[in-house]
Amino acid sequence: MSIRLAVFDCDGTLSDGQAAVCRSMESAFAEAGLPNPDLHSVRRIVGLSLPQAIRQLAPDASDEQRHTAVESYKQVFRAMRLDGSLQEPLFPGMAELLRSLHGKGWVLGVATGKSMRGLKSTLAANGLLDLFSTLQTADLHPSKPHPSMLLTAMEDAFARPENTVMIGDTVYDMECARAAGTQAIGVAWGYHEGQELRDAGARAVAASAEELEELLHGD
Repeated sequence: MSIRLAVFDCDGTLSDGQAAVCRSMESAFAEAGLPNPDLHSVRRIVGLSLPQAIRQLAPDASDEQRHTAVESYKQVFRAMRLDGSLQEPLFPGMAELLRSLHGKGWVLGVATGKSMRGLKSTLAANGLLDLFSTLQTADLHPSKPHPSMLLTAMEDAFARPENTVMIGDTVYDMECARAAGTQAIGVAWGYHEGQELRDAGARAVAASAEELEELLHGD
């Protein structure tokens, strides 16, 4: 029987960390002496690795300012995690979906712009860490849409591209899947619009966790 691998993005797909991302980015820009970032633009870059996201948000900043912003963002996010103020709830139905897929023999993975420490903390806090067989993060790979995360996930799971699907909420996820030769399914509750996801290569865009499960079982 062929191995079926479902690789999920985290922020905007599994969990909703929008407020924490915006708060951390505002603090990071202030620390670096940069003007406040546009929060709509901040939401649009979720899914990129942190250095690439800050380069995109502050293209005219100096290397020193970008470095300061990156380190400050990490410190603010870590402080919120340590003091208990960080909120990254799962989107409705996602925990049930993951447990259902796992129970039906799917191999589960994550490919995310988060760090490994941040990803494991988010999954553990929601009781999901043990469901995943492969975790790929921005501190181990080039940023999406480079296919490195997805290619490594397939190697870990001994899965073939035709039996692998990338599930995400941004065009970076869809482009990553296309570069890796896998299928791609978008979700409508994240940071990019459904039509953008289709234009970037999604074969479908799910409006709910229940619809996403139906699409996966249709593969």
